[in-house]
Amino acid sequence: MLEVPPLGTEQVTLREAAGRVLAQTVVAAHDLPPTRLSAMDGYAVRSADLRDASDGASVVLRVVASIAAGTTFTGIVGPGEAVAIPTGGVVPEGADAVVMVEFTAPVEGAGVGGYVQAGAWVRVSRPAPVHANVVQAGDDLKAGAEILGAGRRLRAGDLAALASFGLVDVPVYRRPRIAVLATGSEICPPEKTPRPGQVRDSNQYVICAEVESAGGIAVAAGIVADDLDHLRSTVLRLVAQNDGVILSGGSSVGPKDLTGRVLAALAPPGVLFHGIDIRPGKPTVFARAGAKPVVGMPGFPTSSMVVFEAFVRPLLARMGGESTPDTWPAAVPARLTSGYAKPASREDYPRVRLVERDGAWWADVLPGGSAAISNVIFADGLARIPAGIERLDEGGLVAVRRFG
Repeated sequence: MLEVPPLGTEQVTLREAAGRVLAQTVVAAHDLPPTRLSAMDGYAVRSADLRDASDGASVVLRVVASIAAGTTFTGIVGPGEAVAIPTGGVVPEGADAVVMVEFTAPVEGAGVGGYVQAGAWVRVSRPAPVHANVVQAGDDLKAGAEILGAGRRLRAGDLAALASFGLVDVPVYRRPRIAVLATGSEICPPEKTPRPGQVRDSNQYVICAEVESAGGIAVAAGIVADDLDHLRSTVLRLVAQNDGVILSGGSSVGPKDLTGRVLAALAPPGVLFHGIDIRPGKPTVFARAGAKPVVGMPGFPTSSMVVFEAFVRPLLARMGGESTPDTWPAAVPARLTSGYAKPASREDYPRVRLVERDGAWWADVLPGGSAAISNVIFADGLARIPAGIERLDEGGLVAVRRFG
């Protein structure tokens, strides 16, 4: 599934970039900060002038300028001089330290906003070592440093880096446009009253929400009854119009399960696998029409959610350009509140409720099979119990992928 190639790229504005996947590596165009800045409100000084300053033997300096926010002092700080400076102000030439305003007091002239006016004198009662309270040029980032790698999903904080270097047009991968189609004559829209033998469609809404949460664009494609020709033509149309298609229902091998037959008729390579040794979600089918993925999911909502988390979310991350499509490293470790047994060959995804005990998480497996909705509603996430494990005793460690 991860052999599906990433989509093309586009440019978005900085305001639109959060949550998108960066398509090019961003390198610092200059030092950050580009020049020396004050880390405190105070006075830019020469450290040598204050070497012997103390509470009992303060040093008096002449204030030659006061730097307002957004301005600089273009002169040179000489011996016995100081420049009033705000936090973030550019440290002027000649000064090599900033003394905090708390350690100063006016000698003569009025203080303005805690500062002594230019032309007056200030008394300093603390020494200021070289570089004290000064952020050096490049302390944060050096010119040429890689700051954001291609394939990174941009977080809110990443926008600060882009804005700091003036990158207002951001190259990103396209969001995968995925059509979601519900299938089955037993399915009716949720706004209608089901006839005998029918159930309301919930999968389409669940899967569309999951697609959006994975960074894709979900296209709700409606419901198609169990009609082979109609389903085939609908799937072909959706494949042509979108980057991929997800079908809900009809993925098993019964006489009315048409998904596998329809996907087998797609353009090569067609069906790549039909059936996975997991629970729930065994009858999942995966195909590609050229580079476009088509996934046939089981009809039960719980099964669809498990298949999405285990397989489709990493697939969409890959299509969207993410360099690390495995979504499970963020899982929390938890211990089982009771023993759990399964066939060794199968990978299980039980729905669990998390309980905190003594600073650690414990996972309580909820009852109910793949047809149940309650065990998803009341669950905090999915526990993954890999193939090769036949039994975990109470206290056994599992990884839990928390629901968003």
